[in-house]
Amino acid sequence: MDGRDDLSRQIEALGPWFHNLRINGIQTAPDHFLGDYPSFKWQGFRHVLPEDLSGQSVLDIGCNAGFYALEMARRGAAEVVAVDSDPHYLRQARFAAEQAGAEITFHQMSVYDVGRLGRRFDLVIFMGVLYHLRHPLLALDLLHEHVVGDQMLFQCMQRGAQDVATLEEDYDFNDDTPFRKEAAPRLHFIEHRFAGDPTNWFVPNRAATEAMLRSSGFAIEAHPEPEVYLCRRTDRPAATDPPPPIA
Repeated sequence: MDGRDDLSRQIEALGPWFHNLRINGIQTAPDHFLGDYPSFKWQGFRHVLPEDLSGQSVLDIGCNAGFYALEMARRGAAEVVAVDSDPHYLRQARFAAEQAGAEITFHQMSVYDVGRLGRRFDLVIFMGVLYHLRHPLLALDLLHEHVVGDQMLFQCMQRGAQDVATLEEDYDFNDDTPFRKEAAPRLHFIEHRFAGDPTNWFVPNRAATEAMLRSSGFAIEAHPEPEVYLCRRTDRPAATDPPPPIA
């Protein structure tokens, strides 16, 4: 058995893969139902991040097999930390990092526990996680409170209107105008499954995505493609409550 065959067997043993990585020329998920994912998505927004991340610290939350963490390491980030709650994905990510010779620190951790890292990062990557959470606003609040030091690269599945309605600051109790607008912020609750996945809980439309980010203290700086936002940490709106402290 040559080295390539051995590597192929190791990759197969670590399957199934959701990220189609290229490990020494071998694809981990060449038949992915979305295509060459997430590489083809990355091509649409990679330009909003610096090509040179020297001196920058990066936290990848919900890293899966580590595609984005590896890209940040390739861009020369001084430190890359990646977390995921699923040990299966972390095994894949550690293997991919070892094969690439990338220095990435991994932790098995829920997004609700990231405050236990005890520090902030220059860039936080929070891609494809929010709609899997039962408590999405709490997660955004905790990121703002504990780990986002400057910028956050964010993505969330969206459904419904892509237009964003112009709304007043307040409405009378008997005025149902904002609730009749398709382009007003709407957060769709999934009681059972969507796309066969029981971890899909809430799916926002575009207006709700952007409103949730703002309400948690994130200013949208770039919207390079649908569902993807580059945000900067700002002060939280005065009307919002702080998240609970980390035990």
